[in-house]
Amino acid sequence: MGQAAGRAVVLGASMAGLLTARVLSEFYDQVTVVDRDAMPPGIGHRRGVPQGHHVHALLARGAQVLDDLFPGLTAEVIDAGAPSGDLLGGIRWLLSGHRIRRVDIGQPVLFPSRPLLEGRVRARVLALPGVRIVARHDIVGLTSTADHRAVTGVSVRGEDGEVTTIPADLVVDASGRGSRTPLWLEEMGYQRPPVDKIHIGVGYSSRPYRLPPDALGTDRLILLNWTPEHPRAAAVAAQEDGRFLVTLAGMLGDHPPTDPGEFLSFAAGLPFDDVHRVIRDGEPLGDPVGFQYPANVRRRYERLSHFPDRLLVLGDAICGFNPIYGQGMTVAALEAATLRRLLSGGRPITWQRYFKAVADVIDVPWGIATGTDLAFPGVQGRRTAKVRMVNAYLPRLHAAAATDPTLAAAFVRVTGLLDRPEGLLRPDRLLRVFRGLRTR
Repeated sequence: MGQAAGRAVVLGASMAGLLTARVLSEFYDQVTVVDRDAMPPGIGHRRGVPQGHHVHALLARGAQVLDDLFPGLTAEVIDAGAPSGDLLGGIRWLLSGHRIRRVDIGQPVLFPSRPLLEGRVRARVLALPGVRIVARHDIVGLTSTADHRAVTGVSVRGEDGEVTTIPADLVVDASGRGSRTPLWLEEMGYQRPPVDKIHIGVGYSSRPYRLPPDALGTDRLILLNWTPEHPRAAAVAAQEDGRFLVTLAGMLGDHPPTDPGEFLSFAAGLPFDDVHRVIRDGEPLGDPVGFQYPANVRRRYERLSHFPDRLLVLGDAICGFNPIYGQGMTVAALEAATLRRLLSGGRPITWQRYFKAVADVIDVPWGIATGTDLAFPGVQGRRTAKVRMVNAYLPRLHAAAATDPTLAAAFVRVTGLLDRPEGLLRPDRLLRVFRGLRTR
C-alpha cells in the first residue's frame, strides 16, 4: 500500500496515540506525535501515564490487533520477560465468590508491565519512516480555516514558552481523559458532544513485590472481582525481571490505602485469602502507589450533526472505562484498526463514518463495564431490564462455571473481547447454568 502525500498530527504519545501513528504512517508522508512528557529512552514510567504503576493485561483481542499492526510484537515482549499464559488455564479467576474452573483453552494472554509494552510499541513506531515524536510540548489548541469548517493544524508550546504551529491535513486527538476537544469545538462555534457518565468512585493502590518464583503455582495472574456485597477487588500479576505486582482496588470510595502497613490489612479483608496469603511474607520493592478513577465517561461524537473536517478523536479521549476490566488498551487498538480499515476503503474518510464505526466498536465493552458497575446499588445510572437481568444472571453463571469448563471458557472469551456477550445467553448455556445450579 503506497503512502499518500500529506501530514498528520497525533495528540498524545500513550498507547492510543502510538497505535494511531502506526496506522497513519501507511497513509501520510509525515506523522507527528505531540506529548507534554519526556519520552523514556527505553522502558520507564511517564508522568502522563499514572495508571502505568498498576496491573495491566493485554486482552486476547488486543494482542491479535497489535500483532497485526506490529508483526511479532507479542513474541518480542515475551522475550523481554513479560509473562504469558492461557486466558483460562493461566489465570486464577475468583468471581462472585467462586473459583472458576481452570483448563487451557488455547487462547494466550499477555501480562506485561505498562512501561514494557508501551516502550516496545514506541520503539516500533519511531522506527517507521516519516514518524517523529515531539516531546515536552504542551498542546495549546487547534488551528482551522477562517470559517472553522476544517482543522489545519495544531499550536504547541515548547519548554522555552515559544508557541509554534504544526500544519496538518489530519489531526487525531488521542490525548486521553483530559482531552480538550470539547472545549475547542465550543470555541469554534460547534456544540460539545453529549456525554454519558457513570460515577463509580474507584480507587487503586499497587505495590511491587519479590516473591518465590512459584508463588502463584502454575498461574500467571490472580484476578479477584468485586461484588455488591464485597466492593473490593485485587490482582496479583507476575512481571518481567521476576517481580510481582499487586493491585488492590475498591469501589464507591472504599479505596485501598497507600500506607505500607495498612496495604496488607486491606488485602486481608478480601473475600478470598489468596492475595493476602501470597504477599504477607513477600519482600516489598517499594511503597504502594495510589490512583483514582471517578467515572466511566463516553463522549458521543457520533450524535453530533456538525463537526469540523480533518479532525478525529480516539482512545480514552472518546471513551474511558473502569480500568478494573482491563479494556482500555484493547479498545484503543480496535479503534485504530477501524481507522485503518476506513482509510483503506478507497474513498475519503469523513468524521460521520468514523465516529459511527468507532461507536460500534465501543458499544460492547461499554456495555460490559457499565452494566457490571450498575450491579452496585450505590452507582447511579439507568438500569434497563437487560442490565438487571444480566446482573442477576452472571453470579449464577459464575457459580456454574466453578465446575463447568465450557461455561468458564465462554465467559472469559467475552471478557477478552473475543466473543459477544449475547453468546452467554444461548439456550444451551442457559441450560448448563440451570443444571449446574441444581447440582450445586
